[in-house]
Amino acid sequence: MSQPELDNLVRIGQLKAEPRNAQEVTRMLAMARTRLSDAKLSNLSLEGRFTSAYNAAHAAALAALRWHGYRSENRYTVFQCLTHTLGWPANRWRVLDAAHQKRNLAEYEGYLDIEESTVAEMCALVQSLIADVQDLIAK
Repeated sequence: MSQPELDNLVRIGQLKAEPRNAQEVTRMLAMARTRLSDAKLSNLSLEGRFTSAYNAAHAAALAALRWHGYRSENRYTVFQCLTHTLGWPANRWRVLDAAHQKRNLAEYEGYLDIEESTVAEMCALVQSLIADVQDLIAK
């Protein structure tokens, strides 16, 4: 399903157009659900729960992008495209973009400062994201 905004991102090299693969989308959505379940495990460290919630968000957002026939090699682009893939307003996808920035600090600088409320907010948002992607593919 071609969209002008996403096609523009293809033209500037931020996305690649690629035929939809329903099996891949289904696998990504299943992975998102598994990671979300992991994020809710109270016996995991806060950092582990955050990482699981972040990975769940990325898998679900990528599933939405792939459903529309696009792929990105940049994680932040996947979140920013939620406006076009699911109709998410900026205030929703920016929470995921902020999580991406925190994830990068942890991965590249070894610094992660998060609170329980951050993980709870991420889990709630990811649950909504997974539901929206499921609705998208059910149509």
